[in-house]
Amino acid sequence: MKNSLDVIYEDNHIIIVNKKTGDIVQGDKTGDKPMSEDVSDFLSEKYNKPGKAFVGVVHRLDRPVTGVVLFAKTSKALTRMNEIVKERKIEKTYWAIVLQSPPKNEDRLVNYLMKNEKLNKSYIVQETQSGATRAELGYRLIASSDKYHLLEVELFTGRHHQIRVQLSNIGCIIKGDLKYGAPRSNPDGSICLHARSLNFEHPVTHLNIHATAKVPNENLWHFFEQILQ
Repeated sequence: MKNSLDVIYEDNHIIIVNKKTGDIVQGDKTGDKPMSEDVSDFLSEKYNKPGKAFVGVVHRLDRPVTGVVLFAKTSKALTRMNEIVKERKIEKTYWAIVLQSPPKNEDRLVNYLMKNEKLNKSYIVQETQSGATRAELGYRLIASSDKYHLLEVELFTGRHHQIRVQLSNIGCIIKGDLKYGAPRSNPDGSICLHARSLNFEHPVTHLNIHATAKVPNENLWHFFEQILQ
């Protein structure tokens, strides 16, 4: 295969992959090949399957974001995983490298967001605004360098650009995130937001699954990883 997948976990029902920056999880208007097709190709090749292997998209990450992505290998697993996500029975933890230290070392943020489709950007609005959706996350400061700070973020809702806009709103702009206030981009076009782990009950076996994605192969990420060891 042209692009080898970084598979974190796989069984008969699901497959979990560490997404690289620039990859898209599901097909969009760009027409670029999505990860879902890469995973399908990977499975067809690995198991010598005729035609396309079934791959169901359970959740998505923004294109410049890296980290753990879960796909279903059967329609049964997809239906059950969709229910797990809908019922918020899946724990999603992210790491974000931000430019400023947060106002509190630990906090829970609740805002109401509106998405501007044309600009592909979300904004914080009043709760009373028509179409506003509730967004909630928790964060804690887990490491700092002389210039940057690493936040661990737990996501309680899954809104468009939620972490990016909510952190920016408290002055914690994510490194490289031009769309939400960063002064310069990262050389590879990424933003320093990494989906670190997923924790959930397996949709078929009911065992607890905890999947952790390695941080990007980049000096600043490795610096923080070493601090935490």
